[in-house]
Amino acid sequence: MSTIIPQSTDPSVRYLSTSQAYDLWSVVYDTDGNFLQALDTIEMKTLLPRMLDILNDGSTPQPWKFVDLGCGTGRNTAALLEVKGASSVVGLDISAGMLEVARKRLQQFHAEGRLQLEVFDMIHDSRPPEAACLADAVVSTLVIEHIPAEVFFATASRILKPGGMLLLTNMHSEMGKISQAGFIDPKTGEKVRPTSYSHTTAEVAAAASSNGFELLGPIEERTVDPSMVAMLGERSEKWVGVTVWFGGILKKKST
Repeated sequence: MSTIIPQSTDPSVRYLSTSQAYDLWSVVYDTDGNFLQALDTIEMKTLLPRMLDILNDGSTPQPWKFVDLGCGTGRNTAALLEVKGASSVVGLDISAGMLEVARKRLQQFHAEGRLQLEVFDMIHDSRPPEAACLADAVVSTLVIEHIPAEVFFATASRILKPGGMLLLTNMHSEMGKISQAGFIDPKTGEKVRPTSYSHTTAEVAAAASSNGFELLGPIEERTVDPSMVAMLGERSEKWVGVTVWFGGILKKKST
């Protein structure tokens, strides 16, 4: 069962709804030295090609329709738009501010009609936007931290075709016991945090299974070691020895 991470009593920390927090964060999200995002980008260079190989080797004919679920500023959306065989990409996010950054970043693809961006709240909107449904694959990175696991997988299932792929990454629960997503508001100096949930890999696997998904291979886990600090940035140094990330590929069962 998903558990909301308790709020800190530190008066310097400001808690906002997920949409409000990410609207503010959108201004500095790509430039504030978030080492977990940097690690995720590195891991995606392996995970995304692996997912595409599975699509190519299976019975999923091109062209493909992709959904970036919790697309943020479009980091992974851009990569999906570059995939040979992708006919369209739909980016969904709870934050209008994040989507505005993504829209500016990817305006060429938006103008061509290959990209559609929409505000979508997984917790309160029971039906995904029609444009996102019947997707061949969903990519969702560092998102499920903000969603109850059962809600997340039920939503992904509604979006995907039977047999569709789900590429999922998240902050590891070992890191989540110590910290959660958040940023320093450059205008106020406050630490701003959205609502976060604690998910162990076992809980994620159980919620996936109960919503008709099967894991394709193991859930990968990454621990920060000293050799990674130069690559991930100085903010990663205090996390040496801590498992901070997990990711994997799942498939929606056909029946």
